[in-house]
Amino acid sequence: MPESTHVPGDAPPASIDRTDGRPVYVIGGGPGGLAAAAALREQGVRAVVLEKSGRVGSSWRGHYDRLHLHTIRRWSALPGLAMPRRFGRWVSRDDMVRYLEKYAEHHELEVVTGVEVSRIDRSDDGTGWQLSATGGRVLTGRAVVVATGFNHTPRIPAWTGSEDFTGELLHAAEYRSPAPYAGRDVLVVGIGNTGAEIAVDLVEGGASRVRIAVRTVPHIVRRSTAGWPAQATAVLVRRLPVRLVDRAGSLMCRVSVPDLAAQGLPRPGTGLYSRVKEGAIPVQDVGLIDAVRSGTVVPVATVGSFDGDAVVLADGTRITPDAVIAATGYERALEGLVGHLGVLDPRGRPVVHGARTPDGAPGLYFTGFTNPISGMLREMALDARRIAARVAKEG
Repeated sequence: MPESTHVPGDAPPASIDRTDGRPVYVIGGGPGGLAAAAALREQGVRAVVLEKSGRVGSSWRGHYDRLHLHTIRRWSALPGLAMPRRFGRWVSRDDMVRYLEKYAEHHELEVVTGVEVSRIDRSDDGTGWQLSATGGRVLTGRAVVVATGFNHTPRIPAWTGSEDFTGELLHAAEYRSPAPYAGRDVLVVGIGNTGAEIAVDLVEGGASRVRIAVRTVPHIVRRSTAGWPAQATAVLVRRLPVRLVDRAGSLMCRVSVPDLAAQGLPRPGTGLYSRVKEGAIPVQDVGLIDAVRSGTVVPVATVGSFDGDAVVLADGTRITPDAVIAATGYERALEGLVGHLGVLDPRGRPVVHGARTPDGAPGLYFTGFTNPISGMLREMALDARRIAARVAKEG
């Protein structure tokens, strides 16, 4: 049986009725779900977090060892609890997990673990929502906040011949540290933030050769310049006209980032903010620029297919890496949960997020399914308070 993981702390507001049989259900015990629950509690609304794993912050626990946030500590905190200064400016994975644990304890959140919600439907009386969950459970709530995560289900492309590859093929979600790859030839597929950082990690961990397969050349930005974090710039410009930000971004990158065309990584032909609007977040440099300039990370064409022990690149080149790490992204995997409600776009993403609810689905909220230039954690914190205010207002 699932158990509540909330720990005694500050007493809940007197207006919260812990016996309320129709609470707001929050699906997912990551930062988005915990933030929403805490903001609802602050409004005097009972919220119950349903987490399919055994602990909060499950996805964060599985990230690679060297991971640090690319957003600053101050703008990565969730509502009602600052991150400790000892975490430093760029918070580590382990400290992020500690923070999420403390967050649930500090706010005395009702977190029920070991419960996975498989489907959401309107309640029979049309006034709320019915959740089908683990063990045949049927739960009814006044509203639902879906916070199952941007990085939910690892996605590996269906490359021809990959099932017969004689080397090691794994998704970046399975990568933890460079130790198993010391002295080995590794191909990283995908040059987003995850792929870029794993490639640098492999070099620093002693891999004999590291190549990175590039489908679309990314924009690369310095994480901070003269102490000014890239996130601060992103927050300032996020509501400016796209063309204006594209021009400013191009100038900034030419000043701060060297031309890597000779090393196989030319400057992108499209604007930075235009790409963001299409869903492509810039790569924050944590060593990739130096690694590419020095030749320790070599950009190559994207993967076309596999053939026995070989990887055939899109330009026809055949290489024989010992291991292939696919940093090829994730699926939101919302179709089974809410696909029948008509609330997803053709790419499987919620049609609205934050305090807005889809047409025909009042009381159904989504958070954490966008990857804004200003920082996902910052936006989830803002979403949480907006959702809570909307729920409290509608009673």
